[in-house]
Amino acid sequence: QIFQPLHTLRAAEKELLPGFHQFEWQPALKNVSTSCNVGIINGLSGWTSSLDDSPADTITRRFRYDVALVAALKDLEEDIMEGLRDTEMEDSACTLGFRVMIKECCDGMGDVSEKHGGGPAVPEKAVRFSFTVMSVSIQAEDEQEEVTIFTEPKPNSELSCKPLCLMFVDESDHETLTAVLGPIVAERNAMKESRLILSMGGMPRSFRFHFRGTGYDEKMVREMEGLEASGSTYICTLCDSSRAEAAQNMVLHSITRSHDENLERYEIWRTNPFSESVDELRDRVKGVSAKPFLETQPTLDALHCDIGNATEFYKIFQDEIGEVYKNPNPSREERRSWRAALDKQLRKKMKLKPVMRMNGNYARRLMTMEATEVVCELVPSEERREVLRELMRLYLQMKPVWRATCPAKECPDQLCRYSFNSQRFADLLSATFKYRYNGKITNYLHKTLAHVPEIIERDGSIGAWASEGNESANKLFRRFRKMN
Repeated sequence: QIFQPLHTLRAAEKELLPGFHQFEWQPALKNVSTSCNVGIINGLSGWTSSLDDSPADTITRRFRYDVALVAALKDLEEDIMEGLRDTEMEDSACTLGFRVMIKECCDGMGDVSEKHGGGPAVPEKAVRFSFTVMSVSIQAEDEQEEVTIFTEPKPNSELSCKPLCLMFVDESDHETLTAVLGPIVAERNAMKESRLILSMGGMPRSFRFHFRGTGYDEKMVREMEGLEASGSTYICTLCDSSRAEAAQNMVLHSITRSHDENLERYEIWRTNPFSESVDELRDRVKGVSAKPFLETQPTLDALHCDIGNATEFYKIFQDEIGEVYKNPNPSREERRSWRAALDKQLRKKMKLKPVMRMNGNYARRLMTMEATEVVCELVPSEERREVLRELMRLYLQMKPVWRATCPAKECPDQLCRYSFNSQRFADLLSATFKYRYNGKITNYLHKTLAHVPEIIERDGSIGAWASEGNESANKLFRRFRKMN
């Protein structure tokens, strides 16, 4: 049957072809065509004028968001139907009330140059935007409770992370990035207001989508939400604390920022209704000085949190080798010699090669008791060694909580003790390492100490919503790019 020309196939047979699924939206999506069989499109379609620095037809390729979501759901069809059977719901009764949770990730990648490029001149940087279907749940008409019928078992695998848009854009080039992501944001906003009707298990069923942009690193969040860059005095993308306040009070903060509030603050920044000076105005809007473009969910990026904190520990190790607490302003030569000593020791005992920029693998190896013991061999005073060990012990107690996909199941004890541990950790820092945390603290350290329990209470997990899936798919992208 399949070997007939496409246009003569029946609808039932077309369902069997890859990428062809009938679906409709009620109400129809604004400004989005209703045709269902749309493949890869030019990411700039819908933009009238082209961007002139590089040939517009090479800049970006994407799927139409709704088509990509339908394909992702159809891939999960068997799992969803099985979930329905497991909950012993009457299959034919469940045609309404499906809710789909989508995690969105977006990340820039440096240096994707071609090996022997003969292609058009494009920026040597790329940005990938992708999504993961995190869960599907259903609320039956007569039931109060929502029942989850599908949960993505590996939310951080590149296999569950579906690419939506690939662009040759530098993530720091805000104008181009927003121009390319514009249509995606528009489609996403249209889908929030509408229901998808799609046949599942042979019956039309209705789905609503909830989008949560959590797979962004801090740089991208700040760019999308109109905040100042990460060196700003407003160090947090979740609360309004300034760097000095966060160093003073390390643990007690609650999440206040949100996309809507950022939009309001931008309006205040733009209009300056109280005719304040720049400094007063900036303090009023807490560092929101550009128009928020894409709604992100205020959370903490587990992968970069690991990396940020490992960088911080690496620096503490250096300072402890040089006993900075005795001699507050060492010369650059001294610092260099401590760093060399630390690298040499780690390479000899742990087989850890020094890296230019801290990466995930280095961070994982460095943040172990074993590495701490190795470093302690270079630390002169016994009591400082004890403090370092204690710091690392606490950190290793805290870490699983924001790494685990489901902390309540995987590490319930650490979850219960998190606030206690983070308080103890903060006390150690402000007492023993006063020289380092006097009025300054790094962004991720602040989030690790202050915001983790609250996010977990709200979302149930931090690790599951992180950007790893997208990061590991970047590796694949790079590989394919080099092959072609």
